[in-house]
Amino acid sequence: MEQILISIRDFLELGGTVLTVIALVTGVLWILVLERIYYLKFHHPKMVRKALALWKIQDHSEPWFTQKLKRRLMSLVSLKLERNLALIKTLIAVCPLLGLLGTVTGMLEVFEVMSFTGTGNARAMASGVSKATVPTMAGMVTALSGILVITWLLRTAQKEKRLLNERMLNQAQSPQAIPTKHLPV
Repeated sequence: MEQILISIRDFLELGGTVLTVIALVTGVLWILVLERIYYLKFHHPKMVRKALALWKIQDHSEPWFTQKLKRRLMSLVSLKLERNLALIKTLIAVCPLLGLLGTVTGMLEVFEVMSFTGTGNARAMASGVSKATVPTMAGMVTALSGILVITWLLRTAQKEKRLLNERMLNQAQSPQAIPTKHLPV
């Protein structure tokens, strides 16, 4: 375990301060992704059951009220389903920009070393070159993996909304609806 922590520390030092920022952004990104996966697995089915229960006991003979209730239930489920997805997309977009910032700061360090020692000392420039390339790589890896996950999350959200809409339509057409006037939603 100690060796792993030493390796992580050495990697962060290799990339400089910008790599530490990228690591923090990556940590926040994956915490949000894991929260969304947890929601989809454990809380979303409960939310759908509640929405369908309210929908099932509604009197579907009043089209205006039925349509408003359906919109409200779909909106509530969609709101919970799409929570933090925009923030996840933003963090994914920020990662390559932070990598580019690392490239710029690393190259500035290379130019600074070149101005003091000349162009012949490659060993002196190595630190700046690593600070220029490692954050770029880290930002791109985080962004690419994030794109895969956000695509899956967005498709899953769309699929879940479509399934809920279809289930509501199927229940509205069944004759089991119990007449009630106004439900507290």
